[in-house]
Amino acid sequence: MSQYLVRIREAILQALAHDIVNTAKAAAYSGMLMFFPAVLVLTTLLSQVEEGPTMVGETRAVLEQFLPTDTLDLVQSSVLGHRHHSTQLLLSAATLSLFAGLGVMLSLMEGFRRAYHLPPEDWTFWGRRVRGLLLVPIALVPLATASLFIVFGHQIELWMIDNSGHDLRHIVIFFWRMVRWSVTLVTIVTVLTALYHFGTRRTEHWLWVLPGAIAGTLIWFPATLAYGWYVTSVANYTRLYGSFAAGIATLVWLYLTSFSVLLGAELNGVLYWDRQNRSAQPSSMQLPSRQPARLSR
Repeated sequence: MSQYLVRIREAILQALAHDIVNTAKAAAYSGMLMFFPAVLVLTTLLSQVEEGPTMVGETRAVLEQFLPTDTLDLVQSSVLGHRHHSTQLLLSAATLSLFAGLGVMLSLMEGFRRAYHLPPEDWTFWGRRVRGLLLVPIALVPLATASLFIVFGHQIELWMIDNSGHDLRHIVIFFWRMVRWSVTLVTIVTVLTALYHFGTRRTEHWLWVLPGAIAGTLIWFPATLAYGWYVTSVANYTRLYGSFAAGIATLVWLYLTSFSVLLGAELNGVLYWDRQNRSAQPSSMQLPSRQPARLSR
């Protein structure tokens, strides 16, 4: 346990040395451009199905669990409150979301490269962008699936409330909510694992990137809850920023998210080089100085 804490400390120091602050800022700015158009496209598509109005309402309930209050109000007024949009607007929003998502992935991939001490020319210009575009659906599809599970899970929960016996109702609801949030957390860990696995031009087993994914999730989830409480109970962004309060609150939340993802990658990088140095130790005893093993392309 103490060794793992030492590795976490090393990851934090490496993250600061690798300028994680500015890298997270870049990812957050791109995420800001992607977030609202993506929500607009999602809610418009949901409103086209028979259960659309109910699902849009449930989508708001899901967002309420994570987003700051000011951000949720802006989403409600500008996106969820207007469910009929032109095809041209939807295409523009989808295109903007895709390219802004590419910007997010490129910023995160740059952070991953620094975490593993890879050279800047590790990717070609177009190869890096093609990989970034592929990472967008790899990240969004599991997250969308988990969101739908939460949406329909609330409907199942209401059915359980209506049909459970009086004595067992609270127990059933408690365990069902545990299942819903467990699926959400597992999905986030899975998405981060995929990003860490495919986000660098190298080969590493899925299990080796799992510690960083778990650490990133454990950092992001309480940080999101704490920030939501801070915005709701302590800070008054409206007084400071006026009509820009919702945008600032969203940007800070996206920054916390990007920072958590990059910090998990730094932990994976520290653990990777630790394994490489241990495996190279017998041969390095014959050398005047030990050099870390080169990454396999």
